[in-house]
Amino acid sequence: MPEYSSITALDRLLDDLAVGEARRRQFGMVRGELLRALSRDALPVGARRSLRRLLEREALGPYLRIAESGVLRARLVKGARPPTSEPTNEIRRQCVDVLRESIGLPPLRLAGGGLTLQPTPEFGDLAALRNQLDKDLGSGHLPPGRIRLTAVLALILDAAPRSGELVALRLTHLTPDNRAVYIERRPQHGSSQPAQGDWFALTSLSRAALERWLPLRTDLVERAHGTSKLWVSLRPNHSGLLDDDGLATLRPAGLPLEENGLITSYRRGRARYDLTGLLPPKPEQLRRAVVAETPRPVVARAKAQ
Repeated sequence: MPEYSSITALDRLLDDLAVGEARRRQFGMVRGELLRALSRDALPVGARRSLRRLLEREALGPYLRIAESGVLRARLVKGARPPTSEPTNEIRRQCVDVLRESIGLPPLRLAGGGLTLQPTPEFGDLAALRNQLDKDLGSGHLPPGRIRLTAVLALILDAAPRSGELVALRLTHLTPDNRAVYIERRPQHGSSQPAQGDWFALTSLSRAALERWLPLRTDLVERAHGTSKLWVSLRPNHSGLLDDDGLATLRPAGLPLEENGLITSYRRGRARYDLTGLLPPKPEQLRRAVVAETPRPVVARAKAQ
């Protein structure tokens, strides 16, 4: 096959990625498919010369569509090249997002024909979500679950943190006046990018939400003997372990919220508080919509203190 500068650059990038053997084989699949797509003249001419052009939407849209059809398979299956399975398609999309993030590009938001990558709200819906949250905060009494969810959503809208980055937040990651939050980025899917933190400016919506959440959090934490984590549980739960009498060991409210707990509270709150028309099913989908809408305002770059 012909040699392409973009594939040579891709090989260098793949050599530098610190990933496991399984992920490296998946990247190998994507690399082979991209090479075959280029050799078939299926991608824009610029994608031959530039890795960035190869990983831009204009090239990846046709690539993913053709790859999912099975045409780019390296080997025949029973004498044919059938469409690839949905698990394979999802792996391909994940690999593409890792490669894009590795060169500073945001995740993809493609639509139609099986190419939807984590469907997201439209930008107008984000504005409607902000308006609804602001209205909720001004309505007076809110249940604890809604107060916490509103604060979580406000921070996602301002800083676009992943779920793992959210649950890692501590009180020290907020400025004293709650005008900025420190987010340490934790790249997923084996990206070789080092963790890097930024201070992100918080809007009046986030500040108002935190003003409602922090006093409630203080009361909850006092019952659980203290933690500096920003997000804590609202009610007692069990550890999953049984004592000698076969009873579950209860843990008090006010303990640090784990990532699964945060995602569960998002999903339940979305249904309980009638937000299904404004929130996608997963917080990661909301994060992607925020990232695609506009760059987050960084107020300073620094290491966590």
